[in-house]
Amino acid sequence: MTTTATAAALALGDDALVLSHRLGEWAGHAPVLEEEVALANIALDLLGQARVLYSLVGDEDELAYLREERAFRNLQLVEQPNGDFAHTIARQLYFSVYQRLLYEQLAAGESEFAPLAAKAVKEVAYHQDHAEQWTLRLGDGTAESHERMDRACRALWKFTGEIFQPLTGAEGAAGAVDTTSLEAAWLESVTSVLERATLTVPDGPRSGAWSAGAGRQGVHTESFGRMLAEMQHLHRSHPGASW
Repeated sequence: MTTTATAAALALGDDALVLSHRLGEWAGHAPVLEEEVALANIALDLLGQARVLYSLVGDEDELAYLREERAFRNLQLVEQPNGDFAHTIARQLYFSVYQRLLYEQLAAGESEFAPLAAKAVKEVAYHQDHAEQWTLRLGDGTAESHERMDRACRALWKFTGEIFQPLTGAEGAAGAVDTTSLEAAWLESVTSVLERATLTVPDGPRSGAWSAGAGRQGVHTESFGRMLAEMQHLHRSHPGASW
């Protein structure tokens, strides 16, 4: 695998791994039993994607458990704390729409990621539908659920600008991805959901609220370090251990 393809595989794998862990944190805390199962299944789908992507690069355990914080290339969006259930749903809506559009483009190309993307896009379509249905239920529900969902959408919006940046150093591997059309399609899809949910669509890319993070460059938010320490603790405490 070329250096550029490796960079893209790590970035996409990190997205999937980190969000998988965040969703796994809901185990035992989801609002209803059905959501325990749904969130766990989504987390497992993402974990499976991460494993395939890491396997293209090297040892998946080393990549997941032995890298330092600055070595991770995930979007800052996926590392954001779960917050209340509305925050989790807003994060999932923003990311799953992006991931579906990205994988659709990759599946239609001839890069190393085409086979994975062709399979994963079916999973991600379910992830998006799940997030959309909950956005509609919360946004067009009670006064409190509407307020919480609206607050969550606004709070996480600033992390979405990074979605539309090309994967640094991965132009050759992800050259089939048209970020301009991806951004337009993402905005159209997300705007449609928020409007149907009677939620206010946050200001777009020309607003200062649309800021781009630097997760792809290894710069992460404060909460990520704590999450990573928890995720890696067992493996680092017992190096070389096996079941």
